[in-house]
Amino acid sequence: MKFVDEVAIRVEAGKGGNGCVSFRREKFIPFGGPNGGDGGDGGSVYLEADPNLNTLIDYRYMRLHRAKNGQAGMGSECTGKSADDITLPVPIGTLAYDVETGELLGDLTHAGQRLLVAQGGFHGLGNTRFKSSTNRAPRQSSPGSEGEKRHLRLEMQVLADVGLLGLPNAGKSTLISTVSAAKPKIADYPFTTLYPHLGVVRVEASRSFVMADIPGLIEGAAEGAGLGIRFLRHLQRTRLLLHLVDVAPPDGADPAVSAQIVIQELAKFDEALLNKPRWLVLNKIDQVSKEELADIKQRVVSALDWQGKVFEISALISEGTKQMVYQIMQALEELSQTA
Repeated sequence: MKFVDEVAIRVEAGKGGNGCVSFRREKFIPFGGPNGGDGGDGGSVYLEADPNLNTLIDYRYMRLHRAKNGQAGMGSECTGKSADDITLPVPIGTLAYDVETGELLGDLTHAGQRLLVAQGGFHGLGNTRFKSSTNRAPRQSSPGSEGEKRHLRLEMQVLADVGLLGLPNAGKSTLISTVSAAKPKIADYPFTTLYPHLGVVRVEASRSFVMADIPGLIEGAAEGAGLGIRFLRHLQRTRLLLHLVDVAPPDGADPAVSAQIVIQELAKFDEALLNKPRWLVLNKIDQVSKEELADIKQRVVSALDWQGKVFEISALISEGTKQMVYQIMQALEELSQTA
């Protein structure tokens, strides 16, 4: 199934039913009085977080979602039927924006959470409602109000604890496939990963966290090069970022320069994302000697003016990954306690 994480749709709530003007007419009762009933309420439109969905692709082809109108009132004080609400299922982690105002209407972060995005119209009142001691034969009623109509932008952000950053072929997909049950596509050419992947990393029976892998960044991503930076939004909910650096790139590029490119593109996208807790991970250490690794590490740390944690791993052969995973779990638990 194609991965779609942003769509624009239109939602229209139903109009409330009009009130009825009616009078009781029965044999031998010449002045029966008013008996017009109220209308029914119009249907509303809701979004609901569905754990079984992981893409917004259905809304790429169904752009208009309209609830039905309420039924008009009838004589004999019969109230019109209210229209059913409609519920649109969306993936967990979906944000709903009003396109015209830019307002964030809501953020659906847990299964079953519902969000009202278009309120149905209120029912109109029949003439029975207007009778009084001084107005025994009212000939007025009120119309049902119009339902809300909105243009919405739905944006999905995956829910993960740890996010992977790096250039294409830095080994992000290999790492997530090694430490979790995720099965992303892995190949020796750039942009093998075309959309985010999630993997659950189980440290112990009752200790686990979710890791997210996104397509790699290249220089100029902020200007639209490569896959651009559109997938970086999926890292905005994470609590910890792992910056993977390939210490033995096949094109002979300098790992220190590659590391700087990622940081520069991250800063252009979102300063808050840049300031998230971030660890440096030197990957593919099995392809260089210890002396070469020490030199590369020194150059990368100097280029980034790095003061944080540095891990040396080989995701392909699982060297150093177990120790890193345990430290990630510990750091996430500490972040939870201080939050």
